[in-house]
Amino acid sequence: MQPLITNDAIVLGIFLVVLTLIFKTSQSAHPFWVRAYTYVPALLLCYIFPATMNSLGIISGEQSSLYKVSTNYLLPAALVLLTSTADLRSIMRLGKKALITFLSGTIGIIVGAPIAFYMVMWLLPGFREQAITNEYWKGLVTISGSWIGGSSSQLALKEIYGCSEALFAIILVVDAVVSTTWTACLIYGAAYRNKIDRWLHADTSSIDEVKERILAYKEEPDRPANLLDLSTILALGFGGGAIAHALAYVLSTTLQPYKASLATYGLDPFTSNFLWVVILSTSLGIALSFTRLRKLEKLGTTDLATLFVYFLIMTIGMRLDLSNLGGNMGLFLVAVIWMLIHILFMLVTARIIKAPYFFVAVGSQANIGGVSTAPAVASVFHPALAPVGVLLAVLSHVLGVYGGLITGWLMQLIN
Repeated sequence: MQPLITNDAIVLGIFLVVLTLIFKTSQSAHPFWVRAYTYVPALLLCYIFPATMNSLGIISGEQSSLYKVSTNYLLPAALVLLTSTADLRSIMRLGKKALITFLSGTIGIIVGAPIAFYMVMWLLPGFREQAITNEYWKGLVTISGSWIGGSSSQLALKEIYGCSEALFAIILVVDAVVSTTWTACLIYGAAYRNKIDRWLHADTSSIDEVKERILAYKEEPDRPANLLDLSTILALGFGGGAIAHALAYVLSTTLQPYKASLATYGLDPFTSNFLWVVILSTSLGIALSFTRLRKLEKLGTTDLATLFVYFLIMTIGMRLDLSNLGGNMGLFLVAVIWMLIHILFMLVTARIIKAPYFFVAVGSQANIGGVSTAPAVASVFHPALAPVGVLLAVLSHVLGVYGGLITGWLMQLIN
């Protein structure tokens, strides 16, 4: 059936208008919007709106070329821009307890995925057959990208492993429900941090040290971006993406003859051109973070990269037909057990090294929620501590793709 709108220029305009409305309402202090976005995250809404338009025959995701343009051009640029703003030196100065606790949560996500997947296949009758037939592991790998690196890593892993749009829609709901519930638990736990710290035998002096360093640090004031600044940001993102595409072609074609051998060890994704585009974009961004280009963050680099990611979400959503969408409680059970393993790893680590609950809460949220919620959780403890959430969340962005690839390799072995 011919869709109502076939012109991509019109679809592009509609998506950008809708994105602006979503951004505006999600930042509103009005009680209605605050409550609405508590239950329906902005990222999920960016997926549902175009999916609804596609399902009603208003647009056609299959006929549109916006999705291909977004994955090939916008995603690599977003990865370069997001990772190039990482202040890795400041992250290292947070202290070993903060970093060890955070990394234990990352390891818990990587290891927890195959353990939870295997447990549910063993516990739930019929789930194993469904999981193998529908290749659920491909969808679960994208959750690891979301829980370690955020939306950009999640989308990259979706493309690398070929997760279907129908499965990805379910995964987004599972991800949103489980991660949002856990965020609420972390904030609730902040009211009992003294009791939790006593149970952890925590040394809270490290928090005071971090707080003093942050209060003593005076950031350079932001300034409006001019034409040269904007062109430099775009050149950094798309120029870095161009380099990644060029090198990815060389590497993927070189490894292609060895695909069968690599498949034996679950490493055949490394023959994918797109995989190398993602790895090289991320790695290039990390390298640039040690240069003066990192200061472009003051001019809105992260905001522009986030806009690219949200637009990519919309182009993915426009390929889904909601009439074929079905729920799966087995996947919810996997995600819940998975989250419990993540929590267990962090609590055990914190008790061993006597890290305070603050590092557990912020470290977990930096992994699970990213830059949007980690500062909010940190500020519950003290407003001056919000930058700790930002720094750890940025580190999560850096690790996202790499952690997701390890998770994908483990999931293939279990599958």
